[in-house]
Amino acid sequence: MSPALEQRQLPGGCPLWLLHRPGPAILSAKLWLHGGSSADLPGRRGAAQLLAGVLSRGCGPYSGEALADLVEGSGAGLRCEASEDGTLISLKCASDDAALLLPLLLQMVRSPWLVDDQIDLERQLTLQTLQRQREDPFQLSHDQLRHQLYREGPYGHDPLGVEDELPEIQRSHLQELAGGLGQQGSVMVLAGLIPDGVEELLLAGHNGSPWATRASDRRQGPRGEGSAGLVSCQDDTEQLVLMLGCTTAPLGSPEALALRLLHCHLGVGMSSRLFVALREENGLAYDVGVHHPARLGDAPFVFHLSSSSERAGDATAALLDEWQRLLEQPLSRAELDLALAKFRGQEALGRQTSSQLADRLALVLGHGLPADFADRSLEQAARLDPDDLQAAARRLLGRPSLSLCGPAAALREAEQVWREHPLSGPTTG
Repeated sequence: MSPALEQRQLPGGCPLWLLHRPGPAILSAKLWLHGGSSADLPGRRGAAQLLAGVLSRGCGPYSGEALADLVEGSGAGLRCEASEDGTLISLKCASDDAALLLPLLLQMVRSPWLVDDQIDLERQLTLQTLQRQREDPFQLSHDQLRHQLYREGPYGHDPLGVEDELPEIQRSHLQELAGGLGQQGSVMVLAGLIPDGVEELLLAGHNGSPWATRASDRRQGPRGEGSAGLVSCQDDTEQLVLMLGCTTAPLGSPEALALRLLHCHLGVGMSSRLFVALREENGLAYDVGVHHPARLGDAPFVFHLSSSSERAGDATAALLDEWQRLLEQPLSRAELDLALAKFRGQEALGRQTSSQLADRLALVLGHGLPADFADRSLEQAARLDPDDLQAAARRLLGRPSLSLCGPAAALREAEQVWREHPLSGPTTG
């Protein structure tokens, strides 16, 4: 049975969407706030995620310890994290505990504690994570490619931040950010067994006083600022990591749906083109796939592959040839039909739980898209043909960049293959 969808609005302007689902007495709540790491100021990159981490370390009448005891004592889950385009607060609890826990969502936004020792603790944990990432060749290659594609632009850094800048972020900076939460747009989504009088419950933490905010509208997100090219870093490992990609289009744009189908064709499941061609048939990949996240701005479209350093040249040539194939050869009808089936299957798998439904709806509405965007996409995808997908590929994927991370000899071999390949030339696509 499809959930019943109801649209309301909290006093003050926050859109409130309710997905009523019969079944277990579980409630999932998502509060999406426009403005994530892409809004970090120069010199303070990492501020959005640092604030997100501290929001759950005390709010309203609860210290960090008291808040943890309240949530964990109810067997609930509460988390907050910043992505490139927004900050998401998520709560999952028993419906019977909604009166106790729902007020926390707006208390975290409107009256966070932002205590110095908790800020320092969160900052230290973030720095440790960034330091661990420097030991991962996959992460190193990814960071290189991101900087190549976006340079110093809003999408050019990890949402966790930049190590040299995190120590410069002070409590006053976070207080300023917290004061603006929701001012650029927000949306609240509740899914599951929803109690009566939910608006009053959400505002109970501030005695029913309105929270001034507004709905997220459709706007242009950050653009890609880099150019095609080769970047590499040496790492003393036994494998070579390759990432080949470029900036494309935002979620909801006319050609974004074609890219999603190409993603399904190339990187979803053991029948995907890259898995079969590079791993099953030629044994060139330990791991291979496609990364294409939803973004408010120009989203990356990336092939990633890890291979043995001894086969660096073959792996590089094969990966580049697969990208070139997208530009020169349209999918067959059978390949497109399989991609459509995978696309429909992914949509179905993403609608199984209340948390998944709430998460997807919050993402769509937070990007200024209609609530039925997913259903519309399914209908529109069925009308696309192989020529539509190739046209999108030729327009958006013509000038990729290559990022390499591995031992010196493997880098030299891969770099030589790149220099001799048509994709490295100025007129590709």
